[in-house]
Amino acid sequence: MRRLPRSLYGRMLGLSAIAIAVALLIAAFAIGHVLERFVTQGLDQRLDAELALLGSAVTPDGRIDTARIAATRALATPGYGWRIESPGRTIASTDAPPAMLPTPGRRGEHHPGPETGRDDRPDMAGPPPGPDRPDGPAAFDWNDRDGTRLHARQAIVPTDAGPVTITAAAPRSVVASPIRGAMVPLLLSLAVLGVALALATLVQLRIGLAPLATLRAAIAAVRAGRVDRVPADQPRELQPLVTEMNALLADNAAALAVARSSAANLAHGLKTPLATLGLALAEPGRDADGRLAELAAQLDATIRHHLGRARSVLASGRVATPLAPAITDLTAMLGRLHADRAIDLVQTIADDLAVAVDAHDLDEIAGNLLDNAFRHTRDRVWIEAKREGAQVVLCVTDNGPGIAAGDRARATTPGLRLDERGDGHGFGLAIVRDLAVLYGGALDLDAASGGGLVAAVRLPRAADV
Repeated sequence: MRRLPRSLYGRMLGLSAIAIAVALLIAAFAIGHVLERFVTQGLDQRLDAELALLGSAVTPDGRIDTARIAATRALATPGYGWRIESPGRTIASTDAPPAMLPTPGRRGEHHPGPETGRDDRPDMAGPPPGPDRPDGPAAFDWNDRDGTRLHARQAIVPTDAGPVTITAAAPRSVVASPIRGAMVPLLLSLAVLGVALALATLVQLRIGLAPLATLRAAIAAVRAGRVDRVPADQPRELQPLVTEMNALLADNAAALAVARSSAANLAHGLKTPLATLGLALAEPGRDADGRLAELAAQLDATIRHHLGRARSVLASGRVATPLAPAITDLTAMLGRLHADRAIDLVQTIADDLAVAVDAHDLDEIAGNLLDNAFRHTRDRVWIEAKREGAQVVLCVTDNGPGIAAGDRARATTPGLRLDERGDGHGFGLAIVRDLAVLYGGALDLDAASGGGLVAAVRLPRAADV
């Protein structure tokens, strides 16, 4: 058994094509049968009228009035014929086919006409009515000896001398010819109807299956991180599926939140003490052979590895955080913290730009860069974001003292403060670097053209929102 197509569209289209073809075939046969019955009924009415005319030539005593028959000119059309059989005499039309000359009685009987003396028994297709049939004209068909198909009507007229059988016949082509003539335009009409139904089916399938394409686009939007759930406004048949899908997305989001919270807790719980331990071990006399520092470095590498695995899920294409709103919120907060200073802020970020970074991690990355710029700038901070292939480069520039080229590599060392003025613990740029690396990006520090520092962090780009 051939397998059904895997496509729902293909299955429905195939079933519709079969249904249309079967329906058109049934319609063709049914209409042809109705036409045949209609034409045959018209022929029977004509033959019955001729039987009535011929019956008027039979007298009550069983004699046949040939003069009256000649006056009626019964069935004068070529190919038509008639016969009257009485107990003492049988006559037939002179232009009747040979099959009309004998009596079409029961199969196996032979009735040579007294006026012809011939036995031209036809090859009848079915048993005709008997000579004693009391229920009016009867119809039957048979094949002539030359293969001509004939259609006949026969009536019994009771007389004092006995029943008189009257038969009138016509070629079956009288029925077949108009049917063939009518079937050609009929079949053409059915073909046009089939094409119209096929086009209607295609339109119906496209409209009927359009919600599936819409659902697919909604799922793609969820996967790209543009939305967090599939819209519930779906056709009734798809609503249970959408409900289950949104429940699954909610469960996954809750699981990701737990994983992220655990990773953040682990980062804050272990990274800072390890960094402090590393600084303490670096003091003279604390770790003479360096074994403790090596163990601390191994612990730090292990923690970074597992934090990277935990955040790798968040760095997938399913996460998309708009960049402009996050930066706007952070600059508003920092503006209030540094309200006593007249800091001019220039922000150039497209509204449709998004990064494949968790919102909390983006706040930590951008927050540390902006806090560093606000604390060290003289009076202006520039914020710019641009696309570079599959990444987004977020640049934060200030016009402060900057960082010397030889110190920029050390600036991202955890716990190392190049500027001892003010508060801070020296972990800001280190956190930015670590988070950027976990998301497959990087942190670059460079000198600004007019003096100051340019901090450029590369992050994976998400779909535009």
